[in-house]
Order: sequence, then C-alpha cells, then structure tokens
Amino acid sequence: MSQHAVDADRTQTDASADAPGAVLALSETSDSRLPLYQRLRDAIVARIVAGDWGPGTAIPAESEIARVNGVALGTVRKALDTLVAEGVLDRVQGRGTFVRRPSLDRSLFRFFRAEGADGARAMPEGRVLARKVAPCPSEPARALGLAPKSLALRIDRLRLIDGTPVFAEEIWLPRARFAPLEDLVLTGFGDLLYPLYERLCGEVVASAEETLTIDLATEKDARVLEIPAGAPVVVVDRVALGFDRHPIEWRRSRGPADRFRYRIEIR
Repeated sequence: MSQHAVDADRTQTDASADAPGAVLALSETSDSRLPLYQRLRDAIVARIVAGDWGPGTAIPAESEIARVNGVALGTVRKALDTLVAEGVLDRVQGRGTFVRRPSLDRSLFRFFRAEGADGARAMPEGRVLARKVAPCPSEPARALGLAPKSLALRIDRLRLIDGTPVFAEEIWLPRARFAPLEDLVLTGFGDLLYPLYERLCGEVVASAEETLTIDLATEKDARVLEIPAGAPVVVVDRVALGFDRHPIEWRRSRGPADRFRYRIEIR
C-alpha cells in the first residue's frame, strides 16, 4: 500500500473516531484485559461524562455503534443492557435509548409528607440561608474524596411548604467543580439545585446513596425548623454521584420526625 493510501486510511479512521457513534477506542480508553462489552460500556460512560451526550439525549442506534466500532451487535446490546440496569440509560419502546435524567430532587418525599394546606402534594420552596467557602469537615470530605480541611463550598438551605419549614440542609460541594456558584446571588439558586448544577457547572447528578438515622433537635434545628430543642428529627445523609460514579455532592437533611413516614409494599 502506498504512503498516500496509508495516510488517507488513517485520516478516515481519525474522522470516524470523532463521529457521534464513535464511542469506543479500545487501544486508548480501556483495559484490554476487560471483556469487550465492559470496555464498550466504559467508553459510552466516558462520552456521557464528557458531555457529548447529555441527559435526555438519544444515543446512536445499536447497529451504528457496532458498525463504527467494529464489534458484534450482541456486544453492543450487552453493554447497553448493563447501562440500563445501572440506571445510566433508559430504553423507550419505538424511540430508542436515551441518557437517563434522574428525578432525585423528589426522593426525600418518599420519607417526608409534602402536602400543602389543601392536602395536595407540593414541591417545597428552596431558600438558601448562607453560602460560603470553608474548610470541609472530615465526614463530607471523606465522602467527596477531598483532603481533610481542604476548602469546599458550603450551602445552608431551608425547604418550606406553605411557609412552614420541612427540613434544613447542609450541603458541601468540591470548590473547583462548583466555582460558578460562589458568586451567585442567594435568590438565584431556586427551588431545585440539580438543574442548577447542570446548567451553571456542567455537573450532572446521575444517582445517589442515602442513609437514614434518628437524632434529637439541636438548638440550631429548633431555631431553623421552629420545633422544640430535643424533639426527634430524621436525618437523611446523601452522597450524590455523577455518571462515572464519582461523588459530587454531600448533603445532610434534618426534618421533624412527626412529618416522617416510611411506606413499602411487600409481596
């Protein structure tokens, strides 16, 4: 083969690697010892994390992914099945496969009654009380993979329904990843934080891990939540994760126990 033909072939290969369906470059993106479907799965996640395919975006057809990357259709399906099971992708019958957009801002209301005065379910108002850069305490620093006492962004927020406090939140964020929030006016945070993270910081929350415990209201809880000091409160600790499973937010929510409920259907 002539050098000109080799160069032309290389150019075509490089162009293919930049095409929307080019989700896999085995020699560059993954450990060759892993099964092929796992390497493809990791490469797709890398494209999502990089922002090439945002939440709600349709990914290329299975046949296109297979063609561009030179893999069997069954390998592509196994990789996508894995991502669907992990909650990264959603399949919509007759439409295709999409990057999943979680609705995690509503998850606390599995545990706390969230009805307005008329008895209808309500999305609580979000009110940021304070925002500052401060040394990160050991617990959130450990959860976020930060060095102890490294500077991080702290947000104190109150959630209310019909003007009544539902729970108070202490939130810690890695400073470098959330720098745009440092100068945002407090009224600009709005009721939902995760869409704000995505819009201003390019950080997408894909999943979260939560732990529930019971505690007694501190003096600060009493003041903010308008309950007696020493009253029982439910504490929900959350670590929010990106599509790459990297922690991007630590949050502690404290709410009056008399608003707490737990319901599960057992079959």
